[in-house]
Amino acid sequence: MTVPFFAMNHSFSSALPLLEEGLDAFLDQSGWVNDKQVRLLEQAIEVYTGAPFAIATGNATDSLIISLMALGIGPGDEVIVPCYSFFASLSCVLHVGATPVFVDIEPGGYGLDCALVEAAITLRTKAIMPVHLFRQMVDMQALKVIAQQHRLWVIEDSAEGIGMRWDGEHAGLIGDIGVLSFFPTKTLGALGDAGMILTRDPLLASRVRQIMDNGRDAAGLAQCLGYNSRMDDVQALWLRARMLELEPDIARRAAHCAAYDEYLEPLKQWVQRPVTLARDCLQRTVNYVYLIEVPQRDALAAFLTARHIGTEAYYPLPLHLQPVCEYLDYQSGDFPVAERASTRALGLPLYPDLTPASIGLVCTAIGEFYAAQGTAQ
Repeated sequence: MTVPFFAMNHSFSSALPLLEEGLDAFLDQSGWVNDKQVRLLEQAIEVYTGAPFAIATGNATDSLIISLMALGIGPGDEVIVPCYSFFASLSCVLHVGATPVFVDIEPGGYGLDCALVEAAITLRTKAIMPVHLFRQMVDMQALKVIAQQHRLWVIEDSAEGIGMRWDGEHAGLIGDIGVLSFFPTKTLGALGDAGMILTRDPLLASRVRQIMDNGRDAAGLAQCLGYNSRMDDVQALWLRARMLELEPDIARRAAHCAAYDEYLEPLKQWVQRPVTLARDCLQRTVNYVYLIEVPQRDALAAFLTARHIGTEAYYPLPLHLQPVCEYLDYQSGDFPVAERASTRALGLPLYPDLTPASIGLVCTAIGEFYAAQGTAQ
């Protein structure tokens, strides 16, 4: 039996009739990029998240770059980012010519450790970029206090955050600007790359729309150096169809995680299961990845691969140790929590179409691996 890391055959098939129903209207449009279907998706996301402004883009990485540009961040500026994240959290800062300043993560939560942020602030700091990872949000209450005290922008990397809420507010709307990703593996996935920018600020929304469309204004005149990152209408049409199953899919993911928790309970001497960190504000978690921490992570991953079980290591090399950052002179040992996680964290298969039998198979294989090792170190 094969258990891929990600598969959505059934869920995608169920959305195809809805996609086909919309194709007639799509084919009758005069424009197929950043047109009517994109406007309808933006409106749907505004309703779902409560965002006053949702602007569709080509992908979430572009969304981060455009957000930095809209805030006027560039050469000479510093942006505080977690050292444990997808590479885009670093590359977006480098793309605008700014300098990333890394901060370690919260143990067990994997988000920016807000207790360490103030020590990283300098006179050149212009923004903080928290990343909401795997299943829960960064402590946005603490982060907002720091940002307000030091007059810093907050750019929320909510690429994994669709459906997550902090005290009733959707991820991406607590800071000044936020992004969503619709990469196919995400909780709300497109057929290819697609992203979204959220903000409450009408001026920022206007700047974003101009930048993402080659810097052009409503008359088509280039007012600034912009970016070509417009969403295809077919992606917008597909995402609108998939949104009908978003909340049921979130519930299915939660049920799968509960099943993993139960299966892995007897293995707790080896397997650290996901936790929800205690917060002062009520938060809604959404399970994007079921992330465990284990000894001999890479050997376990190879063992599972040999049994046709897909996994994903998160993140094998922290951002501060990436070759592109050598000029910043960070060293191994600078951020111990992230560096430890980078050798131990492993994502297990998690998607709505996953079956209880598949979850049992994965957990049985993990148990077999550690039984053969005879160690809990």
